[in-house]
Amino acid sequence: MTDHDLGASPDPSAEEAPAPLLELRDGLPPVVETPAALATTINAVAAGTGPFAIDAERASGHRYSQRAYLVQLRRAGAGTSLIDPLPFGDVPNDALAPLGEAVRDVEWVIHAASQDLPCLAELGLRPRSLFDTELAGRLLNYPRVGLAVLVEEKLGYAMRKEHSAVDWSRRPLPEPWLRYAALDVEMLGELRDVLAAELEAAGKAEWARQEFAAWVEMPPAPPRSEPWRRTSGIHRVRGQRGLGLVRARWLLRDRLARQRDVTPSRIVNDAAIVEAAIATPRSRSAMAQLVGFSTRGAQRYLGEFFAVVQEARALPQSELPDVAARHEGPPPARAWPNRFPEAAERLGRCREVVSGLAEEHDVPQENLLAPEAVRRLAWEPPRPVTPETVADALTAAAARPWQVTITAEPLAGALADT
Repeated sequence: MTDHDLGASPDPSAEEAPAPLLELRDGLPPVVETPAALATTINAVAAGTGPFAIDAERASGHRYSQRAYLVQLRRAGAGTSLIDPLPFGDVPNDALAPLGEAVRDVEWVIHAASQDLPCLAELGLRPRSLFDTELAGRLLNYPRVGLAVLVEEKLGYAMRKEHSAVDWSRRPLPEPWLRYAALDVEMLGELRDVLAAELEAAGKAEWARQEFAAWVEMPPAPPRSEPWRRTSGIHRVRGQRGLGLVRARWLLRDRLARQRDVTPSRIVNDAAIVEAAIATPRSRSAMAQLVGFSTRGAQRYLGEFFAVVQEARALPQSELPDVAARHEGPPPARAWPNRFPEAAERLGRCREVVSGLAEEHDVPQENLLAPEAVRRLAWEPPRPVTPETVADALTAAAARPWQVTITAEPLAGALADT
């Protein structure tokens, strides 16, 4: 494989020519899978210079767990490393905490930190400072912020993406997969520098610093109170008893998937759970005849599925789920126009303000101010409504200082407008 020359820019006269494929500068490194190899890697990374690029591969769509099955690193002077976390034990285990300590005072460069930070934390890797190239792209209002798109548009190289959805829990990992994974950190440092310069030129560097700092400090998301209500197609199920059947099957499927560490759809998919709740088969054999329960995964646990259904049918009314989901905070905004027209009017005015400010500052609306913060503000405005009280409310809703500075006064005007 031919190494590319980072000093050579793509020929501007060949705008129609496809971008050259990104290749590994230093060749494919061996996978780190022993304590000795890990210690060598840590020493090399600690002796490197500049930002620390990191990425992780999970087996979403194949495994229940969202753990990292491969961790990729790159730092100037240390090159690229590929670490297999599996030999170091089940997570959480802080197995890579010494690596995190080696770069504790270094800026970490990650693409889409919201996706990778949880699984990295399970291994003891927690940044104190980071630069998220995806979030930087959003603040710059780029319509597409995928890593491959940004690398091609900003650095002029095309990235292979054919292995993005493979089962990273497979062992041994094929060489083409490892090469693909290594390329994900190949130019993260260079991409960071380009985006940082653009943020500075756009007057958004401080915005980015505040956003990145917030992600560093952000605690893990709390578990959902009723995750089974997210079953696709559940709106077709009527009544508390029907919802109780969905809940019973969903909870069993979730327990089985966690025990086997497989994605829940490998056992039975959402459509089958909804189909069974609507059809309400009265016997195990009748359930087995349903299309969704004819799969090998469903047939394997047919007896258990029917047993939880029998238990759900025997529940008293008081133990069945409510037809409407319980909400912390204001109800869904779609219900406001009919039931809470004044709040709906306030929300409309606030959204119009945020939309106009987003266009003025060339940033996506959801990055200017989280939609949930706008909804809560419109539902229960502070009293009295002033720029100061609105600023306090936005800060309590986790808005960053830059967001509060831009939006508090205009939103106060919208809330005060009768």
